[in-house]
Amino acid sequence: MNEHRTGSSFETGAVSHAGRVRSHNEDNLVVRPEHGLWAVADGMGGHQNGAMASATVAASLSAIGAAASAAELLDRLERGVVEANAELRRNIREHDGATMGATLAVLLAHDRHFACVWCGDSRVYLVRSGQITQVTRDHTEAQDMIERGLLTIEEARTWPRRHVITRAIGVHDRPELDIDHGELEGGDVFVLCSDGLTDHVRDEEILRATAATGAQAACDALLALTLERGATDNVTVIVVRYHHDGGGEKTRWVPNMRQRRSDAP
Repeated sequence: MNEHRTGSSFETGAVSHAGRVRSHNEDNLVVRPEHGLWAVADGMGGHQNGAMASATVAASLSAIGAAASAAELLDRLERGVVEANAELRRNIREHDGATMGATLAVLLAHDRHFACVWCGDSRVYLVRSGQITQVTRDHTEAQDMIERGLLTIEEARTWPRRHVITRAIGVHDRPELDIDHGELEGGDVFVLCSDGLTDHVRDEEILRATAATGAQAACDALLALTLERGATDNVTVIVVRYHHDGGGEKTRWVPNMRQRRSDAP
């Protein structure tokens, strides 16, 4: 996918690939820099149902349009997720309870504000001042075990149930999202990805890939590394680099100060 610039503020690269094992790509992505919206959706439920689920989520988010404020953009995003969740629930009922759902990782940006919204184990990273931070927290059994002290991070990489997720769009009648937010700084780089990337590529390698290259070149490098290591799942990566030449006092973002949001009424 080509790089995009909007108002000389955002440079975007994106790539999605079925990988070396699976015959179908159940991932979908949304790239709407003109609306301040980027998203990765990873489908679950078999290749047909998974692809349908992620496509449903992506289509709903693609249609939310421009917003006049950061708060309105977040509200539009949440309503889009609610609509996608309702459509998936209808499809599940029509198919006799078939498994169908999608994880979701979203970056929103308006003026100098950003928000990361997620459900499941697709991730958003922030690269700032030469350091990488995982903004999102995986909604997985493995992450729960890590936080309870029952697994180390290294043990979780090979734990048999490491891919069992605890949240996904379409699984419950009321989708539950986590949100983190902050102020943008010039040079910030966000990486959105499905778990097909993080199964094979470590955080420090993501940092190196984004350090000195353009957004699309970083995506291509991360995909190449994943394919080289077997790419056992679909892999989708979006890289967003923020360019800002203005001055003014900077507001520091404190990571992982999350607030939990459920769907709008």
